[in-house]
Amino acid sequence: MVASSPELSASTLQLRWSLSSMRRRIWLVSAAVVLVSLTGLVLCWLDPSVGFPLRPGLDFTGGTQIQLERNCGSSCGALKTVEVQELIRSLELPEEPDTTPPNLSAPRVQLLDGGQSLSLRLPTLTAGQGQAVIRGVEPLAGPFIEGGQAVDTIGPSLGGQLLRSSLISLLVAFSGIAVYISFRYDRRYALLALVALAHDVTIVCGLFAWLGLLLQLEVDSLFAVSLLTIAGYSVNDTVVVFDRIRERRREMEELSLSQQVDQAVSATLTRTLYTSGTTLMPLLALIFFGGSTLVWFATALAVGVVVGSWSSIALAPSLLTLWDRSRA
Repeated sequence: MVASSPELSASTLQLRWSLSSMRRRIWLVSAAVVLVSLTGLVLCWLDPSVGFPLRPGLDFTGGTQIQLERNCGSSCGALKTVEVQELIRSLELPEEPDTTPPNLSAPRVQLLDGGQSLSLRLPTLTAGQGQAVIRGVEPLAGPFIEGGQAVDTIGPSLGGQLLRSSLISLLVAFSGIAVYISFRYDRRYALLALVALAHDVTIVCGLFAWLGLLLQLEVDSLFAVSLLTIAGYSVNDTVVVFDRIRERRREMEELSLSQQVDQAVSATLTRTLYTSGTTLMPLLALIFFGGSTLVWFATALAVGVVVGSWSSIALAPSLLTLWDRSRA
């Protein structure tokens, strides 16, 4: 029996996934997607109606959300959000003692579940004012299912506190990841893992910035949770690939760094694809069958899994080959 040489093994694996020869195309794809994402974040920030890189939801801005279930059987009559907005602007709400009358000039209206549900985002209302809005909207959008009404109110101070807490949580998580990787690997690996993490988070945020501009989609506290989950998934996947690269560097010192990276990525490629595929299955089920509450949370996670897998098996290892002449 003739044992295969390391050079033969490397050649065989390079036919499967020759990362070093494709690295410029990989960088071009990632750079283009990141550029589009950053453009969306900037445009969203410059939009006077938003004023932030992402359109903040009720959790962060405070206000009252009213969700109504329409009692219209299997198919609801045609309803336009513009008509509902105009009707709300014309409403006269009862005055409450010691409270400022709410400004209803800019209500946010969404039709959910094929028009069977109606979501209204309004300034902070009292219980009586909320019921007055429901009664005022019913002649146009009703009748509504009894018991199918949900009214949630978050004060401005609580919304600001939730926003600060979410930002602090993200900052602490990313800082902890940076510290761990810096101790676990040398500076090159730590830097590239953080580049991959920033790449993944930027693309997910950019997608939701564009959705905020085009569909008026708002982000809430669940979106912050999804970013933390994506960060953990991305770093875990990248660490697995980097561990395999370190093993190849110790076992096959006679090969160049590019060949070692090609072998390591080829060895982990199947594992990464299987892991990503099995993770995506329940997320796709949530997107298509989980209802309006979880659809965007699951969408953020699904995009994060795809982008995280790409950065782990393509972007970060291909950037490592820049040190091909360094044999340290």
